[in-house]
Amino acid sequence: MDWGDRAVEESKERVRAAFRNSGADFPLHRITVNLAPADMPKEGPAYDLPIALGLLVASGQISPNPEKVDLTKTLIVGELSLDGSLRKINGVLPLAILAKQCGIKRIIVPKENGQEAAIIEGLEVLAPESLQQLVRLLLGQEDLELVKRPVLNLEDGLNYEYDFSQIKGQESAKRALEISAAGGHNILLKGPPGAGKTMLARSFPSILPPLTFDEAIEVTKIYSIAGLLDGNKSLVATRPFRSPHHSASYVGLLGGGNSIRPGEISLAHRGVLFLDEVAEFPRQSLESLRQPLEDRRITISRASGSISLPAQFVLLAAQNPCPCGFLGDRKRNCTCMPGQIAKYKRRISGPFLDRIDIYLEVPPVEVEKLSADLKVESSSEIRKKVTAARKIQLERFKGRILTNSEMGNKDIKEYCTLTQEGLDLLKMAVSSLNLSARGYHRVLKLARTIADLAASENIQAEHIAEALQYRAREES
Repeated sequence: MDWGDRAVEESKERVRAAFRNSGADFPLHRITVNLAPADMPKEGPAYDLPIALGLLVASGQISPNPEKVDLTKTLIVGELSLDGSLRKINGVLPLAILAKQCGIKRIIVPKENGQEAAIIEGLEVLAPESLQQLVRLLLGQEDLELVKRPVLNLEDGLNYEYDFSQIKGQESAKRALEISAAGGHNILLKGPPGAGKTMLARSFPSILPPLTFDEAIEVTKIYSIAGLLDGNKSLVATRPFRSPHHSASYVGLLGGGNSIRPGEISLAHRGVLFLDEVAEFPRQSLESLRQPLEDRRITISRASGSISLPAQFVLLAAQNPCPCGFLGDRKRNCTCMPGQIAKYKRRISGPFLDRIDIYLEVPPVEVEKLSADLKVESSSEIRKKVTAARKIQLERFKGRILTNSEMGNKDIKEYCTLTQEGLDLLKMAVSSLNLSARGYHRVLKLARTIADLAASENIQAEHIAEALQYRAREES
């Protein structure tokens, strides 16, 4: 008997115990279970239930009623407990999608996975609690209702702990985050401790538009495979916000391991990856983000095989200007030596910074603003503007891509039409700011987003000027 990983190998004992505790007779002669194709690695406990049913049918203990359930047109997955009950497994949503693509009309999963599988329209879902109940169903001795498709309301995911209305001052930072949210642009916040960088970052998801159904399916598939799907929810309704600590490993950030698992960049798909104190992350980890930031996918290759995972996220990074954090502060003196400052800046490479669309200095907030009773724009008000800009982009690209940040060179040439004044300004900036070709295209994409927020068909000179102000940065 050829087995896969440890979970597959231990399936022998689980199936044997489940038979005994469900009142079935385990065959005493030699048993061979063919998990074909043999060269494909088998992982996880999902094979338990189909192996058990196969043994029951092959040994003649049950003869399924095809009028009740036609096993030739049914996908069956599930883990068996020793007492014969069925336990939840990971990755049911991708399996349900695959079943529908293959023309399979029915899927049998553990009860806890029923709602997850029922998300897929046009697929009949049966979710028994135990092997014994499933056998009675197959023999026609018991009826089991099909799992109803859950009512999906993605607006439920718009309740946030942090809101822009809680932040006093920092108008320029809020404007930059609004642009980032509207076009899906990467952003770096730099400022002293206590300036509000983390608060701004935590509030950022509250201005992002709701997930579309297709986006929610993409995100839910990843969380289902990773085993992170909330047991009370069948669908991830909120855009992910992942904030790994700077001690996170290379594999934890990108994904991988002996049994390849999604990393933080895939768990942040269609959402936000927040790297607080980005300069404290290992250099190797930051450099490894360069390709996913361009390709919006990560391909993980191992001796056992390779897998490609989506990684379309907004990178939101924050850092101090120096090790002590007070370089350039008007009230507190920096205590760092010049060599320390230079070494600190070299922790983040130029190629990595070149993939950032918006650089922003976040100064300390004046005490007058903190204590003043100012009217502050709420996240819901900003989200309306962001959603309107996203709608323009969706109509422009006809769903082929979703945001301006995803545009390729061909799209930039077609959709980033500049006025003559804007073109002249951009030409001067290219030489004065020493922009690379990538930087040049990022300015155009950023200006396109600013124009969309202003509901402008063409990119004006003021849109280019604002985009350029976010590219200006001190060279390391």
